[in-house]
Amino acid sequence: MKLIAEIAGEEHDVEIKREGSRVVALIDGRKIEVEARDMGNGHYLLKNGNSVYECRVERSRDSARSIEVNVGTDAFHITLTDPKRLRSLARAGAHSDGSTEIVAPMPGKVVRVIAERGAHVEAGDGIIVVEAMKMQNEMKSPMAGTVAAINFQIGATVNAGDVLAVIE
Repeated sequence: MKLIAEIAGEEHDVEIKREGSRVVALIDGRKIEVEARDMGNGHYLLKNGNSVYECRVERSRDSARSIEVNVGTDAFHITLTDPKRLRSLARAGAHSDGSTEIVAPMPGKVVRVIAERGAHVEAGDGIIVVEAMKMQNEMKSPMAGTVAAINFQIGATVNAGDVLAVIE
């Protein structure tokens, strides 16, 4: 998984690969390997060589893309961006009336509706989650606005090209 992480105003390229409990992270080209154990409720134990770190991860109240990470007594506010999502947001079909449609990229099943009709959303906020080929894809709003329509309910099957939601 490739991401852009903004920490203290600086952007870092991050690539994460997970193989069981082993996590390999490439941060700005620097390789870091740790053993990670999920302790539940956002708590993790990270082992790097002989060093062990207790880590707590929480979603930030500020934004859906931000997380708060506490390692020992150090706290970090991190904003994560998926570069693939940025490209898809740029390609999203905006209409002349200022609305845009969120379209299913492939056939699948709706497993979660994040935003309700009438909710105010920011660009990049999650709207609906579609599962395809055993992977969950969170469809995000390409613009700030109001959710004008959610066209499918949880459990519904969707086809590639179906309009999942409309943002105005």
